[in-house]
Amino acid sequence: GILKIDSILNHQLYPDLMRQMGEELAARFANFGIQRILTAEISGIAPALMTGVALGVPVVYARKTKPITMSGPVYLETAPSHTKGVEVGLLVAAEFLKAGERVLIVDDFLASGKTLAALGRMVISAKAEFVGAGVVVEKSFEGGRSYMLKQGFDVPMEALVTITSMDDGKIVIA
Repeated sequence: GILKIDSILNHQLYPDLMRQMGEELAARFANFGIQRILTAEISGIAPALMTGVALGVPVVYARKTKPITMSGPVYLETAPSHTKGVEVGLLVAAEFLKAGERVLIVDDFLASGKTLAALGRMVISAKAEFVGAGVVVEKSFEGGRSYMLKQGFDVPMEALVTITSMDDGKIVIA
């Protein structure tokens, strides 16, 4: 199901709340030696950026369209968009994912796990190390964690909020 959180994350942002989210995700991964954060545009950018500020590392976001300014090799993956209902391309210029780097993936949601898995494949393609994933909201009933495991990504995953069910307008938080 679709969870509309436009008022705090997907359209409107509260900078202080974003800062706190970033600090919390950074604290959960503080001892992982993170060297870079990867996210998907657009709603993953704010929490990823604030996590990057807290960790003092660069943030790269996978673009959904290739700008004319992007030249050279790219990492390209596809994932279904929950909100658009179609497959979207995700691409990152190869110069921004380096072999051997320890990469944390940060996004707004973990639902089906397909976007996180696509980003994880990019990290692996770059010969970097996918060391963990942090999300603002996990919808555990959509099976994203188990999907990630089936895809071979047995990495620590942290969610600031975990929703265990959404039925008849009722949301259950773990």
